[in-house]
Amino acid sequence: MNSIAKSLLKSVKHGRAAWLRSSSAHSGKQHLRKLVLGIETSCDDTGAAVVDEAGSVLGEALHCQKEVHLQAGGIIPVVAQQLHRENIEQVVKEALSLSGVSVRELSAIATTVKPGLGLSLEVGLQYSLNLVGRYQKPFIPIHHMEAHALTIRLTHHVEFPFLVLLLSGGHCILAVAQGVADFLLLGQSIDIAPGDMLDKVARRLSLRKHPECHSMAGGKAIEHLAQTGNRQRHTFRLPMQQYRNCDFSFSGLQNLVNKAIIQKEKEEEGEILSCVKDIAAAVQHTVAVHIIQRTYRAMLFCIKNNILSSKNATLVVSGGVASNQYIRKGLQTLADANDFAFLCPPPRLCTDNGVMIAWNGIERLRAGLGVLHSTDGIRYEPKAPLGIDISKRVEEDSIKVPKLKKKIRWLAS
Repeated sequence: MNSIAKSLLKSVKHGRAAWLRSSSAHSGKQHLRKLVLGIETSCDDTGAAVVDEAGSVLGEALHCQKEVHLQAGGIIPVVAQQLHRENIEQVVKEALSLSGVSVRELSAIATTVKPGLGLSLEVGLQYSLNLVGRYQKPFIPIHHMEAHALTIRLTHHVEFPFLVLLLSGGHCILAVAQGVADFLLLGQSIDIAPGDMLDKVARRLSLRKHPECHSMAGGKAIEHLAQTGNRQRHTFRLPMQQYRNCDFSFSGLQNLVNKAIIQKEKEEEGEILSCVKDIAAAVQHTVAVHIIQRTYRAMLFCIKNNILSSKNATLVVSGGVASNQYIRKGLQTLADANDFAFLCPPPRLCTDNGVMIAWNGIERLRAGLGVLHSTDGIRYEPKAPLGIDISKRVEEDSIKVPKLKKKIRWLAS
């Protein structure tokens, strides 16, 4: 472990990592209900929760590493792994204590095993397998993106099928959820995720040194500054306009932004460019329009091919970037214009947490899908596709998306 990693870990031990906890009231007679403990360690947050079959969150705990990684300017996997190791037992005990449920009363233990940072996934899996072996409980391996997609069924009454857009620091996926473990993959990022791209732009702009943004994560800083910026002072070419599919790309856009920043740095002196707000606004807008265009094509494809009914279609948006209000407003307007219901989980359930893992476990337990009574051969998988890939069918349909400005007034504002 290098000196940066060691110093970051030392700072954590002095209390700089934040604890987030919440619980809800619950009744006795837990033995009459299905109860699942969910454990999440796919990236940089250690989460655990106990959820029952009615969707009641009986207890949850979350150890957030954000402040540690902000100091480093990005997630260092070995640091994330060490923090998971140091905190997972306390997080699980906290969730169980708040729930009033003992491990013996659990119906099963559900844990994220794919996709994610390998070093982080390993910690959650090993801890879970030890619990499963000690208490002889069924084990439910969870796909992290499936859990994000199904979280909406915990907070809203949503029937299958529905269109789901998953936006985060590590993923950008358009899929149709046809069932608990039944997804059709329409498109995904071919390079980096939108959250990752926004974080990199924020670092390139040195936004941690900006007086309004010193304690904000990169994407949040971009969103905050964009509110008072003029996006029309910078124009960035939309990615993948020549491809009529539902895939995404953000690395080319990032390169265009970097070139614009380099040019401005030649014209100005000082650490913070005078135009940071305008650049933030332009970048955020371009990301939003790119996401909206691909989602629009997904809607048209699903209706055309009778994958979704035009009478009661739903768009669900989840993941950390879904909390960006500018992007969310654009997607809401798109859904309204196309007679789709628009749903998002509450912000605290859009980011990584144990609740969504426990709920995914409940969904799988009820459906009898992937509930293991033997854990032989279980491995974590840093990369794992979601569902059946039909993105080639989307491309073959070559659906032209109508001009967005005619349909979405938000774009002209």
